[in-house]
Amino acid sequence: MTALADQAAPPVDDETALSRRMRSQRRSGRDRLVTAAGVVVLLIIWEVAARQVDPILAAPPSAVFTALIGMIADGSLPVAVWESAQPFLVGYLLAIVVGVPVGLLIGRFRVVEAAIGWLVIAGYAMPMIALTPVFMLWFGLGFAVKAAMVMTMTVFAISINTWNGVQNVPRTLIEVGTAFCASQPRILTQIVIPSVIPSIMTGLRIGIGKAVVGIVIAEFFTAIGGIGGVIIDAGHSFQPDRMFAAVVVLMLAAVALTGLIGLVERRLAPWNRSIAGGAH
Repeated sequence: MTALADQAAPPVDDETALSRRMRSQRRSGRDRLVTAAGVVVLLIIWEVAARQVDPILAAPPSAVFTALIGMIADGSLPVAVWESAQPFLVGYLLAIVVGVPVGLLIGRFRVVEAAIGWLVIAGYAMPMIALTPVFMLWFGLGFAVKAAMVMTMTVFAISINTWNGVQNVPRTLIEVGTAFCASQPRILTQIVIPSVIPSIMTGLRIGIGKAVVGIVIAEFFTAIGGIGGVIIDAGHSFQPDRMFAAVVVLMLAAVALTGLIGLVERRLAPWNRSIAGGAH
């Protein structure tokens, strides 16, 4: 009888995993509904408010959507997006390649922190828009200055978050690795880096916003193509619908890239969501 009962009863772990998955799906569905409702309310408020002011000053979402369709149809928007995307991706990837190792080294070794930690903090606090004229002198008005602005705006945020993550690694884990005679490179690659992945991903998410600001600033100053050039041209010609359409594209791109980084984080650190606190 006991054997039959054991066979009939499902494992407790399976029931727990199933209930957890069902709760997660319900929360995901609820979150999507709340997000959709928030977007609808915002669009309604925007539509009503924009119709109360001079059309030169603001455009309602309906006009912005019409302008967006027209810009896609005439090819101006895809060309601008492609011109901005190339330096954006190059600068962002360079910021990751530089920022993550620098943050790891600063957080792991006191001598490196003493040598360049202050420089990273100063770079993060500096208003990078002040360096734009200098970058234009160094890199010209084309691709290079845009990539340089994106990298400079992003690299310090990634470094600081990685640095903070390394300092928050439990000391007991490092002591265990030392007790088993693990070398410093092995402790770094097998203990520190896996523990720091959530902090690195946080830095990458913050870096997305910084990178968008960087590419727009560079294009505002150079006024040569890209989404920033579209915004400048629309502003000069008093076309708020086209201007807001370009801004909406930037916002949607930033949201999509942030979501993509979240998916990567769930792949690299699936345990983080189960142990991290958050709203329910």
